[in-house]
Amino acid sequence: MDLKVTTLDGKDAGKVSLSDAIFGLEPREDIIARVIRWQLAKKQQGTHQSLTRGEVARTGSKMYKQKGTGRARHHSARAPQFRGGAKAHGPVSRSHAHDLPKQVRALGLRHALSAKIKADDVIIIDDLVAAEAKTKALAGAFASLGLTNALFIGGAELDGNFKLAARNIPNVDVLPIQGINVYDILRRGKLVLSKAAVEALEERFK
Repeated sequence: MDLKVTTLDGKDAGKVSLSDAIFGLEPREDIIARVIRWQLAKKQQGTHQSLTRGEVARTGSKMYKQKGTGRARHHSARAPQFRGGAKAHGPVSRSHAHDLPKQVRALGLRHALSAKIKADDVIIIDDLVAAEAKTKALAGAFASLGLTNALFIGGAELDGNFKLAARNIPNVDVLPIQGINVYDILRRGKLVLSKAAVEALEERFK
């Protein structure tokens, strides 16, 4: 399929041909959901932890004598049922990551790109380069293109001025082609690809 290429100033810069094997699939929500779940699980720190009976700083001596009080036969005040005691079956530090085949991850990326194309939410920019690192100027260029919520994917090396200028614009993310991922593609409204990014994607999946 062919898609129109524009400049950051909104001028026409020709057309680019997109591979149907990458951008022309029928999106499958189940595959996309699996990849997003894998990404978010891997992102979790897993540092949540509660104190066990052996870790609570409290006396371990018997609370009161065994017989004659008419009360239950308790021993340690560290038991979970007491105020200031331990947490029963509480969370422990662990990794939430799980395995996902490399082929499924790659397929998920292609389905996410195809979903954006199908929703008409992909814009191809000739080159993501800013003349100076001025947020106001870049925000004006985005406004003229109708970009209020977007993910920008550049080539292997991002232009320093563009990256700095876009950093303070809300709801705008800028990533090199190596950082492209399913979650970031779908969490933003528009996907903006540079011609270098399109070439790198086709090289990656050929």
